[in-house]
Amino acid sequence: MPIKGVLFDFSGTLFRIESVRSWLAAALAERGLSVNEADFDRYARELEAAGALPGGPGPQRVPGHLAEAWASRDRSARLHRAAYTGLARQVALPDPGLYDALYDRHRTPAAWCPYPDAAEVLGGLAGSGVRVGVVSNIGWDLRPVFRAHGLDPFVDAYVLSFEHGVQKPDARLFHSACTLLGQNPTDVVMVGDDRHADSGAAALGCEVRFVDHAPVTERPSALRELGLAPEVA
Repeated sequence: MPIKGVLFDFSGTLFRIESVRSWLAAALAERGLSVNEADFDRYARELEAAGALPGGPGPQRVPGHLAEAWASRDRSARLHRAAYTGLARQVALPDPGLYDALYDRHRTPAAWCPYPDAAEVLGGLAGSGVRVGVVSNIGWDLRPVFRAHGLDPFVDAYVLSFEHGVQKPDARLFHSACTLLGQNPTDVVMVGDDRHADSGAAALGCEVRFVDHAPVTERPSALRELGLAPEVA
């Protein structure tokens, strides 16, 4: 049966967040701060261990006072910011304004890089008449990221968890996306990198295909290799 719609996850599927070091350097520059190399290395290591960068490595441990916010972080903008700035505050940074600066940095288009084959695959799908949606667990509006990187024209619908108050693997998000695309779920493929969250689409009858959440330089053609449309098979 031909594919009539494809849903994509955002982070780790179509785009990759910058490294913790790049993220920290950008926030320091934004605040007009400089630190010595040893301190920079320590801050970067501790922020990574804390899981403070959304889209980056997960936390090694979630403090008890953040457990509730962490579990529900993608259901609202407030919870998302509270969870990630809370994780960052486990690290003693040199300026209290850095915690919000770090969070704000990760929401900018400059913090994200599309995978090398993302434009080709999305463009191929759109050109072949396949409807495209983005379904993401997220606490902020990612549409500017797609616009800045030239991928927005290929996307027919965005379904973002914080706008719906539910997060993947809740089937309601995938149902909303299929409805917006005007397609029966059995004619839709979900593409993601999270075996737990993205498998929620299977409950509706969507086929689910996976890519690895790898650095951009290490994953040049995983989306293309899924064979989603004749132009990109």
